[in-house]
Amino acid sequence: MLTAKQHELLHFIQQKLDASGISPSFEEMKEALGLKSKSGIHRLISALEERGFLRRLPNRARALEVVKLPEGGKTAHAAVRNDSDNVVPLRKPAPQLKPIAANDVIEVPLHGKIAAGVPIEAFEDHNNLAVPAALLGSGEHYALEVSGDSMVEAGIFDGDYALIQKASTAREGDIVVALVDGQDATLKYFRREGRMIRLDPANSAYEPQRYEAERVIVQGRLSGLLRRYH
Repeated sequence: MLTAKQHELLHFIQQKLDASGISPSFEEMKEALGLKSKSGIHRLISALEERGFLRRLPNRARALEVVKLPEGGKTAHAAVRNDSDNVVPLRKPAPQLKPIAANDVIEVPLHGKIAAGVPIEAFEDHNNLAVPAALLGSGEHYALEVSGDSMVEAGIFDGDYALIQKASTAREGDIVVALVDGQDATLKYFRREGRMIRLDPANSAYEPQRYEAERVIVQGRLSGLLRRYH
């Protein structure tokens, strides 16, 4: 049901919770599993969360709760057998966690600049950007540096770093990374207009961009922003 690394991480988190009531940091998890990057830990946690084994507690970067363990796993909490899915649900939640400073960071790929004006080529560079873990939800993420001013009325400014959750679909009104004609990417509001896709700016000085649907590929949805002050 779980990969070896997912199983190993789940039990490591449970051991830390049983011992101290505090979930381990990303650095501790990385070292315990022998991984080179914290982004690998983020992917494992997201996978365990999506499959119902872990839950992130709100407003705390390091607050994780083990919801259930694979069958045969040992836990200090009372457990019951569930034959329908071969897991052992915990009857009681993990101990109440103490407030923790949100200082865990993970590295996400930084793929150059993206236009917040007319489309420009994206994914020019392949570096990493350190991001507070609290800013990222489930799924895989990457970052793009914003170039241009067409999204200023949405609070997105030239030089900001857009944190993008990888996705191939979008809802009406989502801010997305849209790849046009397979080579030019832009950050815009996503709208459908009949058989056309309309990419709306958030700046009254710019006009919406309209394309045939087959010319536009959604490559992700905006999930957060980082801004550096010099």
